[in-house]
Amino acid sequence: MPIDKAQVAQRFAKAHQSYDLHAVVQKRICRHLMNLMLQILPERNFKRVLEIGCGSGNLSHQLLQRLRIERLILNDLYPEIQQHFKAAENLEWLIGDIEQLAFPQALDLAVSSSALQWMADLKSVFRQAHQALQPCGYFCFSTFGRQNLQEIKALTGQGLEYLTPAEIQHLLQQQGFEVLYLSESLDALHFNHPREVLQHLKATGVTAVSAGQRWTKQSLAQFYQGYAQYSQRNDAGQPEYHLSYHPIYCIARRTS
Repeated sequence: MPIDKAQVAQRFAKAHQSYDLHAVVQKRICRHLMNLMLQILPERNFKRVLEIGCGSGNLSHQLLQRLRIERLILNDLYPEIQQHFKAAENLEWLIGDIEQLAFPQALDLAVSSSALQWMADLKSVFRQAHQALQPCGYFCFSTFGRQNLQEIKALTGQGLEYLTPAEIQHLLQQQGFEVLYLSESLDALHFNHPREVLQHLKATGVTAVSAGQRWTKQSLAQFYQGYAQYSQRNDAGQPEYHLSYHPIYCIARRTS
């Protein structure tokens, strides 16, 4: 489905206060990506770093705490995200759709967590990242795979089109990257009722993907009934409704 970036920006801007509280999986993903970087990257000193889709700063703050960065350039769609950051001399802002902006040049490192799935032309983003990085510069990111939010797509017919790890690797190699690390995993959150699933998605801004969905009393009842197939009984015998997340992690290096 075509991605309406204005709609995405609007939904995430509305959710920016609740996002940090409810983005449980996204926080775990940031921590895991950061740990992978510390394990795989041969150094921790970087002059110029770009983060694509910084959001409320779950990854940004870890970058600042665990790496030594002279200049951190933060990108996101909407300016409200700046309130999640204290004034710092080494922060620079690049507000707007990264697909429509010129990448900062002479980067040592580019990073992104839980944002690249929103890109309309990921191949172009990879090409620009390659051009912006210094020789042997690193591109480290997480995105999502095809089982992400699969329950929502099955019941509503709406959702993003995700790439497989193999497709991501192929695109990176096409643009001159060497893939040093690539993995995927499955995670899930559990809720007491399907309405809590929808509340969670709204609180994290993910309803941007279903801009055309107009809930009525009847369609909600059908959604709740259909979601029963994604439930199981907990130890107390009560139903729990799960929501799938499918993170993909990648560490790549510009080869030339």
